[in-house]
Amino acid sequence: MKKIALIVAGGSGTRMGGQVPKQYLPIGGLPILMRTLRVFHEYDSNIKIILVLPLSDFDYWDTLCQTHNFTISHSLVAGGASRFQSVKNGLQSIPGDAGLVAIHDGVRPFVAKEVIRMSFEEAERAGSAIAVIPLKDSIRKVGEYGKSYYQERHHFRLVQTPQTFALPKIKQAYQSAEKSYFTDDATVYEEQGWQVTLIQGNLDNIKITTPDDLEFSTFILERKKFTDP
Repeated sequence: MKKIALIVAGGSGTRMGGQVPKQYLPIGGLPILMRTLRVFHEYDSNIKIILVLPLSDFDYWDTLCQTHNFTISHSLVAGGASRFQSVKNGLQSIPGDAGLVAIHDGVRPFVAKEVIRMSFEEAERAGSAIAVIPLKDSIRKVGEYGKSYYQERHHFRLVQTPQTFALPKIKQAYQSAEKSYFTDDATVYEEQGWQVTLIQGNLDNIKITTPDDLEFSTFILERKKFTDP
């Protein structure tokens, strides 16, 4: 079955505090976004990669690709005003309805190839596959007037990407009107009344959004040099 990776990188990177959006910052000498594309290419060199960027960044991205001699095949799609609109634009660029699409945050460069593999296999079987990890800390729900309530952490999961779907169903889901609680693709899919299927993610699959994340990503990269085959 045709496999597509839809990499979304439309953020401005304001939480990073710099002038360059976070997806273009280097770790280990290579921009974060290039590392993200590379892991999907290494999983399957035949996968179709679609990269969603702000239209104003196209020239800058082309310059980065030339500077780093980055030749992994991918197509560019202009993002929208929100993540929802950016994903929708990416999905609309895919011809037909056959296949599976893994939607992934561009600033998660450390997703394990095994997680990508599981996501496609489970989405082919069940229609969806959402990478999650268990919570390690205790959690409390904060209500009105500062009151807080203990919650059983084993009932909760932290949600990551990729979030992988049968293409016709996720295309249909993204025809709905955008809502404020659409924080990820699973929520959009669920709005149709469909149950999502969870798979085990990997702890290193962090979303790099702050300077602390960037510092930790350097540590992850150094550790991987000694652990990867």
